[in-house]
Amino acid sequence: MTRSTVAKRYAGALFLVAQEKNTVAEVNQDLQELAKVLQENQDFVSLITSPKFSSERKKEIVSEVLKDANPVVLNTLHLLIDKKRTNEILHIAEEFKQLAADAQGYAEATVYTTRELTEEEKNELSTSFGKLVGKEKLEITNVVDPSVLGGVRVQIGNYIYDNTVVNKLESLRRTLVG
Repeated sequence: MTRSTVAKRYAGALFLVAQEKNTVAEVNQDLQELAKVLQENQDFVSLITSPKFSSERKKEIVSEVLKDANPVVLNTLHLLIDKKRTNEILHIAEEFKQLAADAQGYAEATVYTTRELTEEEKNELSTSFGKLVGKEKLEITNVVDPSVLGGVRVQIGNYIYDNTVVNKLESLRRTLVG
């Protein structure tokens, strides 16, 4: 997902306010839930982007739907509605998630394996690969992929550590073929 300069600025400002109020985790959770709703419910997206409704009406609807959300998140959404920047919400949520992860010393990792990893295995991978990327821990998402054949492939941001049987076979093939 490409991140716009606008999203980075809004996310940065929102992050500073959340840090001030000591609510970074809560705001992050609310933003991630909102992002999920926006991705799954096109009617809600149409509603908050529709020119048929006034900004005030959109803000009322958002406040009603998200009444349990952190006030900082609601105020940000109201500002985005006023500035006609609701198309940036998903980007802001993604950017904020990255800022929160950096501040809390963790990163997200996707681990591809042939079977589901146990919690112990996830913890071991988190510790080992966390050190490689300079993070205290990793939030691991395990993807079961039978095409891996064996071993693991770990993706952390732009870094990919591929220790799969498929990769080793491909490397051997390139060596033998020339």
